[in-house]
Amino acid sequence: MTAIARPAASPADAAAVLTKAVARAAERLEVSRSLLARVLGVSPATVTRLYAGRYRLEQERKEWEFGLLFVRLFRSLDSIVGDERTARQWLNSDNRALNGRPVELIRSAEGLVRVVQYLDAARGLV
Repeated sequence: MTAIARPAASPADAAAVLTKAVARAAERLEVSRSLLARVLGVSPATVTRLYAGRYRLEQERKEWEFGLLFVRLFRSLDSIVGDERTARQWLNSDNRALNGRPVELIRSAEGLVRVVQYLDAARGLV
């Protein structure tokens, strides 16, 4: 059986996909727009434009990496707990292993990375 060659996604397509994934993950986790702005390292006005479809994350900027981490957080959490309500509860609950509430930790780059690493390790056990 031969594999079908697929053309590589253009940077514009990748930006559209990641931008939409970030917005959807934030909505499902009920992460406020102001918190999402902080997570991505952009202004609240930029997040408003992102939701309105007038702004896309840029691969050359740190916002891209933070967006990837945020989507990874959502996907890992979703695969572990299985439903959005439980994911939101986990995000807002105290976590002894992380020494804080994940929703507060993700406000910083270091905290976002710690939460993602924690979820990746837990996901590996499933």
